[in-house]
Amino acid sequence: MTDLARFSLNQATTKRWPMADTVAGCVAAGVSGLGLWRDQVAELGVERTAALVRAAGLTVTTLCRGGFFTAADWRDDNLRAIDEAAALGAPVLVLVSGGLPAGSRDLDGARQLVADAIAVLVPHAQAAGIKLAIEPLHPMFASDRCVIATLGNALDLAEPFPADAVGVAVDTYHLWWDDQVWTQLARAGAAGRIACFQVADWITPLPEGVLLGRGLPGTGCVELRRFREAVDATGYDGPIEVEVFHEDVWSRPGAEVLEQAIEGYRDHVL
Repeated sequence: MTDLARFSLNQATTKRWPMADTVAGCVAAGVSGLGLWRDQVAELGVERTAALVRAAGLTVTTLCRGGFFTAADWRDDNLRAIDEAAALGAPVLVLVSGGLPAGSRDLDGARQLVADAIAVLVPHAQAAGIKLAIEPLHPMFASDRCVIATLGNALDLAEPFPADAVGVAVDTYHLWWDDQVWTQLARAGAAGRIACFQVADWITPLPEGVLLGRGLPGTGCVELRRFREAVDATGYDGPIEVEVFHEDVWSRPGAEVLEQAIEGYRDHVL
């Protein structure tokens, strides 16, 4: 097994790299895993993207994203997302729940809304063979992007459903601050709930627009290797996606970013 056997490039990291170039770049770099984003897939089309990835011998590790359950069309959009994941060969659809409903301060009610929405989606996901991965985001995003703020929150939501239908997304950028994360990782692993594992660093100071404050592995303050060792200890041996949102990263050539992502992965994650 090579040291890149589990490495997967999440497409967000090279956001402006065209799909065909991304696929070719992964092949050239010896990368076999690719996490896809729906907006980038839509530019080429689901069928053409699926054919391109299959022809290159790549494995689609996740599709991002579903969720945003406060949107008026959330049900139809999420059912489409499940179908897209199946067509692309992605075993996991990542769910970002969305924030508080407009004008609301009811955080408990918003989390119940997420639970109810997932219950609606589970039968379709099971029929399609897709695992839904509830992703907790850092608490600073709770009002507008994701009311699920901790791994414990996500696991509580997942528990009523079969483990092969609903799991959690473990993302170091969002979870590194939580002193309970190690206990919750063990809980997630024991229940077979870790659906995907994504790594990114936390850069200080955060740029304006904190959503774009992720760094490539090794450029920030997160104990990435400790996360990888803790996730491995649960028995998870699946893909490890590098997923970074940062304008400076996006402005650079995709092949250069992929090279640095691999270097950071080898030096700080493995």
